[in-house]
Amino acid sequence: MFAISGALSAGRKSLDLLGVLVIAALTAIGGGTIRDLLLDRHPIFWIEQPLHLLVIALAAGVTVLWTRRWNVPRHSLLIADALGLGLFAISGARIAEQLGLPWPSVILMGTITGTAGGALRDLLSADIPLVLRRDIYATAAIAGIAAYLVLARLGAPMPVPVLAGMFTVVGLRLAAIVWKLHLPVFTLREEPAPPAGGAS
Repeated sequence: MFAISGALSAGRKSLDLLGVLVIAALTAIGGGTIRDLLLDRHPIFWIEQPLHLLVIALAAGVTVLWTRRWNVPRHSLLIADALGLGLFAISGARIAEQLGLPWPSVILMGTITGTAGGALRDLLSADIPLVLRRDIYATAAIAGIAAYLVLARLGAPMPVPVLAGMFTVVGLRLAAIVWKLHLPVFTLREEPAPPAGGAS
């Protein structure tokens, strides 16, 4: 899903095919790479299992072929990104949990896994990253990971906590897209600048 969203983003910026692959790969593996570096997990997951790169290339290629034949729905990038966010946030949280990290660290690692790749995609595409806008994005990841942790601690059988966490993330993100939900915005109010030329 993240590879698809990366390819769509590259297409909107009219990048060449190499640019499409770079943006797709960065979106798909960027968050997991940062997570592994922070957790000192070596080798990095996609280096140990290069099949990830093949899947990314195939997803990007199929996306390019699809979009050359059919028009892309207006919200396709956001929807693909929401699905990727749900999958990666929970998978990243589970990896951190398996390492025995405390729950705040689990939430942080899951959120980084789910959002950092998209942030890198947006930066290279000269866009303000979704995670920094007022959109409900990282908040959705945090809520989904929290739902996963609560159900897992209560002893719910797998895969119930995983599915509940993913549905929470995707549901909140899609609801934010459809109903334009967002967090409060902080706007700095400053004193007006003195008039040019100073006092007469």
